[in-house]
Amino acid sequence: MKHIPFPRVAASLAVAAALCIAVPMEAAATDAKLHPTVAKTSTSKTVGKGTHADRVEARIAELRSKLKITPDQEDKWNSLTQVMRDNAQKMDSLTQARTQNTGKMTAIDDLNSYSQIADAHADGVKKFVPAFQALYDSMSEPQKKQADALFQPGNGHTASRTTSGKSRS
Repeated sequence: MKHIPFPRVAASLAVAAALCIAVPMEAAATDAKLHPTVAKTSTSKTVGKGTHADRVEARIAELRSKLKITPDQEDKWNSLTQVMRDNAQKMDSLTQARTQNTGKMTAIDDLNSYSQIADAHADGVKKFVPAFQALYDSMSEPQKKQADALFQPGNGHTASRTTSGKSRS
């Protein structure tokens, strides 16, 4: 096995950490360009710079409108939106801590911070699924069809998103 000098390993880790940061930030910036509906509905911030809470509020409004939530579905809807808000709050907390520590973290600290964010995202999805399942099970067939379209893979989970000017809904 070839021995690689420590400075070279450290530099490689720094590049890997930078890529971990750049990909989500680039994705958020691309989100704002490709998904103007979401960017317009964020509260006074762009998608790339807004908080997770800002984006979740826009998403809640969009889903409520497109899914045509009925009075009988309110309790399930409120449970789902609480999960969404809790998840956003957790992500905002982690990303804020990460941002505040930028420049002070070692490569290992940076990778651990990114790992915490990835874990929080996965945990959030695990909490979202049962809450959404309860709502989905209460939906009419037209509502289910709309939900299926909104959550279609490759659709970025938003029917209003566009690519090359063509709607994906």
